[in-house]
Amino acid sequence: MPKQVIEREKNWYVIHTYSGYEDAVAKNLKQRIDSLGMEDKIFNVIVPKEKKIKIKNGKRKTVEEKIYPGYVLVEMIVDDASWYVVRNTPRVTGFLGAETTPIPVSKHDIDDLMKRMEVGTEPQFTIDVEIGVNVKIIDGPFKGFEGRVSEVDQERGKIKVLINMFGRDTPVELDSLQIKKV
Repeated sequence: MPKQVIEREKNWYVIHTYSGYEDAVAKNLKQRIDSLGMEDKIFNVIVPKEKKIKIKNGKRKTVEEKIYPGYVLVEMIVDDASWYVVRNTPRVTGFLGAETTPIPVSKHDIDDLMKRMEVGTEPQFTIDVEIGVNVKIIDGPFKGFEGRVSEVDQERGKIKVLINMFGRDTPVELDSLQIKKV
């Protein structure tokens, strides 16, 4: 049990979980809040995630990735009862903080995190190559080839690269995630 906690205001706290079990912990904790009637002390449980673009089998996919693997955010008023409910949820290893006293996350940090997680925002393409730069192809059928960037399409996230095939420069359209600067 924690030492007598004087703080009685609603704040966000970080709980540490077994990595890979963040969603299960959030689900279990929400069930415990309902079944133990703690809705007046524990208000919100979030696994921070953001959308990222990945290439798999030559296809562009948008995937959700955990921002902080092994951690779950809980908005709550900390007292002995609420601390006990969260701390004794299966696969929770503890609160972030000193010994048994959880430390609240600053309002500024929570606001930044919520902006980063905003639903409906599509991940942006960030292409950091310019025309004329030499690149190496790291994925797809032309993997291992080197070439020179001839076009950059920021909106679609595509790049045209001139690679030397059969003694001549051949333009190849690639995804920005399929190349790296040489």
